[in-house]
Amino acid sequence: MHIHVLGICGTFMGGVAVLARQAGHRVTGCDAGVYPPMSTQLEEQGIELIEGYDPDQLRLRPDVFVVGNVVSRGNALMEAILNRGLPYVSGPQWLAAEVLRGKWTLAVAGTHGKTTTTAMLAFILEQAGLRPGFLVGGVAQDFPVSARLANSQYFVIEADEYDTAFFDKRSKFVHYRPRTAILNNLEFDHGDIFPDLAAIETQFHHLVRTVPGAGRIIHNALSPALDRVLERGCWTPAEAFNSAPGWQAGEPEADGAIPVRFRGELQGRLQWDLAGEHNVHNALAAVAAARHAGVSPRSSLEALARFRGVRRRLEVRGEVRGVTVYDDFAHHPTAIRVTLDGLRARLRARGESGARVLAVLEPRSNTMRMGLLKDALPDSLAAADRVYCYTAGLGWDAAAALEPLGDRLATSDRLAELVAEVAAHARSGDHVLVMSNGGFGGFHERLLEQLAHPDPSRDE
Repeated sequence: MHIHVLGICGTFMGGVAVLARQAGHRVTGCDAGVYPPMSTQLEEQGIELIEGYDPDQLRLRPDVFVVGNVVSRGNALMEAILNRGLPYVSGPQWLAAEVLRGKWTLAVAGTHGKTTTTAMLAFILEQAGLRPGFLVGGVAQDFPVSARLANSQYFVIEADEYDTAFFDKRSKFVHYRPRTAILNNLEFDHGDIFPDLAAIETQFHHLVRTVPGAGRIIHNALSPALDRVLERGCWTPAEAFNSAPGWQAGEPEADGAIPVRFRGELQGRLQWDLAGEHNVHNALAAVAAARHAGVSPRSSLEALARFRGVRRRLEVRGEVRGVTVYDDFAHHPTAIRVTLDGLRARLRARGESGARVLAVLEPRSNTMRMGLLKDALPDSLAAADRVYCYTAGLGWDAAAALEPLGDRLATSDRLAELVAEVAAHARSGDHVLVMSNGGFGGFHERLLEQLAHPDPSRDE
């Protein structure tokens, strides 16, 4: 079969394309921006890429067009497909029919931690010898690819609540029909498609309705929104984490190991290098889901001791003149707060509790650009010693919204100016945490370059 993927360079659609290629299909695709690293990954898989959405691509005569949610009405190629009456499906619809059918699907849903928890769960099953297929919405450091088709009954998938396609406004995860479902947490996000939190809760309940009675729902007991979702109706055995009757992590012991209990009984100890309480919560969810697939908690915890994490999650991008620069995907006030808390915890463990943390934020997601969560930002950034905010393209006044931060705040709508500002104030022993869900114009590389070659005309 020949499939042509519209919007192929997105993380999810790129994963779908890779899975299709591994299944033996001929795969081509197009996108408005065809550039590395995704373009490189796809081309290495033998996938032909086309820049733009020219209707001339109909000449490829694929068996079906697989349409990503970046494509909307008015798109020239999509309009031509509709006018000719050619076959098309959404990415999740194709994935459900061609990859997930007949599989034991383990789906990871939630506002935060989906990518990391999906990678954890896939790694646990891999270490247990189950060799799962998977689709991770990021780059897991323990796997060479973000998507893999395997000859196994298990498939682990990051289950996104974003809409499916212009012709299907349900969340992607409604198509996956998991046997094991993790509901990691739930807050308001995606303000461009959801009017309020209640609308997202409805989509999560649609997911709950698809989990069979022989399945398992793993949910976070600390999320009131998830409580409301399950109160609407649940037909599947459910296990809570962050709950004494369910899965619970204790306080770190003298050697740093974290005891993990289920229904009050010790299951083992988690000892690893990942920072932050949020990652402990992610681990509890992954261990619980793996147990449903037949992996003992002790084996899961031993596997997590070797888990290296996901790119762009407190990833060190470089150190120059004693200044360490990190990259993180945080793009929601809660994610920003827990990322800062995680970095602080890492520094305390290293005996650097007095080190300065300089936080650099690009509010890039649609929700952040719209300013729907701006009032929560000052509290989420409170743990930083200095805060730098890139304001280009925002529809709200960042300086006014972040005014509670006082003289710790600097804003600019010019990237070069912001890089220079951070470089001028950073000193040996500082930790610069750069947060964006995009490329941020190469901010990390530009900052490391300026730190290595400071401008003598500026004060140190």
